[in-house]
Order: sequence, then C-alpha cells, then structure tokens
Amino acid sequence: SEEVERALTKLGHAKLAGRSSPPKIQGPEGKNLQLHFKTRMPPHLFTGAKVEGEQGAAIHVILLDKITGSVVQTGPESAAKLNVLILEGDFNEEADDVWTREHFESHEVKEREGKRPLLTGDLQVILKDGVGTLGDLIFTDNSSWIRSRKFRLGVKITAGYCEGIRVREAKTE
Repeated sequence: SEEVERALTKLGHAKLAGRSSPPKIQGPEGKNLQLHFKTRMPPHLFTGAKVEGEQGAAIHVILLDKITGSVVQTGPESAAKLNVLILEGDFNEEADDVWTREHFESHEVKEREGKRPLLTGDLQVILKDGVGTLGDLIFTDNSSWIRSRKFRLGVKITAGYCEGIRVREAKTE
C-alpha cells in the first residue's frame, strides 16, 4: 500500500541521514585494533647503518584500540608476535589509514634477485602489554631501484597469532 511505501521511504532517508561516517573495519566483539609506530623516524636511513628513530631513539610499536585511543594491554593481541618488513615509500600516502591486509602485503618490498635480504637483524618483535621495541635492524641495499625511491618500515601480526581478529598493520611516516 501507499502508506507502507511512504513509511519505508522515510525510514530509508532517516537511515541515510543518520549515517555520518562509513563503517569501520572491525574484528569480533567490535574491536578496532591497529599497530602504530610511536617513535618518529629520521627523514633518511642509510644502507649499512643501524635503523634508529630520530636522534638515535629506540623504535617502539604499540597496539592501539582505535575506538578508545588507548594501548591494548590485555588479551592475546597484547602479547602478539610481529614481523618487521619493508614497504614501498609511497604506500598509502593519503591521510586515510584504512587498508586491507592484502593491500598492505602487496606493497611489501623484497630483495632484488641475487641480492641479500633487504633488511637484516631482529625481524620479529613480541608485544608485552601492547608495546614492543624493534631490535637491531640494518638495510643492506638502497632504494634507488624502486619506483618511489624510498622505503618505509612496516610491522604486521605474525601468522598464527590473533587468528580471527583483524589487527591493522603499521607503517612509518
């Protein structure tokens, strides 16, 4: 009937008007978790030199609850193992920090054929109470051979940890 159609139309408009932002990527229980580099990085890192934050600082990664803005200190996610990797320098330069795992992984950079691994050292970090510190890392090659001509560090949850929970990866600025 016309009355039902009008009611449905009003309901549809109310839903559209009430929606202020697109839905966020969330895991079970409404969690919205993301790894985040807490340490600022220097503008340039050099081949063969130890990878450090600004002014020689240790590089810290935290697990954030994007809903509350606080560090996740409990639960299996807060003690996850992370892989340290290299990303293309122009990965996700837009302000938007929402990406899929597949999109992130498609921008990982591997060593050139016949060369040593691009990054050597402690390539894994274990979170303790939602905080981790990267160990000794060294770039073994320069970035002149990739399109953006620069690298970024990234971290992601190691396979087998946090199964079924989406934890968004982190990238350095």
